[in-house]
Order: sequence, then C-alpha cells, then structure tokens
Amino acid sequence: MKLRIATFNMENLDETDRSPTLQERIPFLRPMLKRVNADILCLQEVHGQEREGQKRALLALEEVIRDTPYAGYFIEHTRTSHNEAYDKRNLVLISRFPIREVQQYRNTLVKAPKYERVTADPPDDEADDVRVERPILYTKIDIAPDILLHLINVHLKSRLPSSIPGQKKDRFAWKSSAGWAEGFFISSMKRVSQALEARILIDAIFEQDENARILVCGDFNASPGEVPVEAICGKVEDTGNADLARRALVPCEKTIPEPSRFTFIHRGQKRLLDHILISLPMLSYYRHSEIHNESLHDESVAFATDNKFPESDHAPFIAEFEV
Repeated sequence: MKLRIATFNMENLDETDRSPTLQERIPFLRPMLKRVNADILCLQEVHGQEREGQKRALLALEEVIRDTPYAGYFIEHTRTSHNEAYDKRNLVLISRFPIREVQQYRNTLVKAPKYERVTADPPDDEADDVRVERPILYTKIDIAPDILLHLINVHLKSRLPSSIPGQKKDRFAWKSSAGWAEGFFISSMKRVSQALEARILIDAIFEQDENARILVCGDFNASPGEVPVEAICGKVEDTGNADLARRALVPCEKTIPEPSRFTFIHRGQKRLLDHILISLPMLSYYRHSEIHNESLHDESVAFATDNKFPESDHAPFIAEFEV
C-alpha cells in the first residue's frame, strides 16, 4: 500500500474581508491540496471561526476541502480548555485512516522557564513565565494491521521577536537594537522549549516501544543544523551515546536534491523551515519525498507591501512510503 504523508503551513487560513479573501484563496489552495494527494495531511496556521450559538470551529478549512477527498477523512485539531478550536494557528490532522488517540502538549512535559526582561520599560519587577503559544498535536493512527503510527505535528515559535514592554515604536519598528535582540532571544527560548517538549515525548514513546514507528512533521521555523531541528532529531553524533542511535530520527529532506530543498523564501534566500522526521522503523517503508515549491513567492515582498499572495508562503512537503 502506498502511503503519502504531507505537512503544509496554510498561512493564516481564515475568513476575512481583506484581500486576499477566503474565496480568492480557495482557487489556489484547493488544487494544491488535491495535488498533494495525501493519505495523512498535517496542517499549520488554520484559524478558527465562530457562529452565533456555536463553538469556534474550522469553518474556513471546511470550505477549502469541500469537493476534495479530504472532506470525507477523519479530522482532529488542537483545542482550547473549552474543547473548541483556537482562534488563531490551530494544528490540524486530516487522515484517511481512523485516529486511535489524540493528545496535545503545551508546557506539559517542560515547565515554562522564568525570565526577567532586562530592556523592558518600565523594568520587570520579577521573572515571568515564558509560555509557548501553540500546543504540540500528538496522534496515534492505525495505518495497517499491526502497524501503529505515532504522528507528532508541530508549529514552533516563529523567528519574529517577542514583544518587550516599552520597546516598540510601532507595529514594525523597535526603539533599540537591544530591545529587538531580547525579543529575538525570548522567541528562541520558546522555540527550543517546544522542541525539547517534542523530544521528551519521543523518548517517552520509545520507552514504551523501542520499535515505535514515529513521524514528526510541521513548521519548525528552523533550518537543518539549527538547535530545534537537531534537538528533535537526537543524532548520535550530538548525544555521543551509541546506545541511543535507535532513538534518532531521520530527516526525509536528505533524499531531495539540494536545489529543490526549500519550503520558504525570504529576501531571496531559499530556506527549509518545514520538516518530516522519521524513526528507523519507519525508514524501512520510506521511498521518497517531494516539495511542491514551483510557485512559491518571496514572503518578504508581500510583507513589504502588505499585499499578501493568495497562496501560502510555505510549500507542501510530502513523504511517500510503501507499507
């Protein structure tokens, strides 16, 4: 059986009156999702919408996948304490196979570190918790008889600096370089904290089953070789312990030709921010990967003019397996 698993950041998928509207985006997004042709589709940045008297739900996504095979698939997503979709940036799993179990982690396995900001105006009186904004979505999926897939969907903190009281002139400009640097540092703390939580979850799965079939995917907001990616991979070269070699994850991007190995363009620089990492037992089923980046735009151009493209600023990343 051929098995296609994909990850795709849909870039703030929402209902909006601003251009591009949802109806303007659908003619671009729907054909893209059909081409991905995934059996399991992991999405990021899917916003929730509200209707009077109803819980917040993924209505914009439902509209996008209407008249596609995904409309009949099983769907799970991150949820608030009120059991409804988050207002912004939900993680979503769409699966052709039944989903056995769903859990989410947000400062659950890693307590939020405490930090006292040094450039805040007025200064912090005491250290505050540096909590992450988005949970990790963990699911168990039976993809075949006796084959259980542990799938972890992540959207790590962006590289944009976190807000520092009294350090912003306006939405885009900072009052001081030190304030910008501290905001960048706090965002880095959040991103690595999420990566650590994912790695602790992976180790916990391996504690239960050394032969676990694990796949971690999503928008890492980090390139290969950067700390969040390396932390989740857990390569033996980094741990220095050969006994942990079976717990390392393998990046599927390595089988993609280097000129095509990018999911994001910023200021002319092609970057691989989205990843699919698999455990060694999954590697035996692995065949190849592809990234649909032919029509990818430079997101910094859209940012500079405040005119967003109807497509996403990320490209879908697909890994194919034979099970």
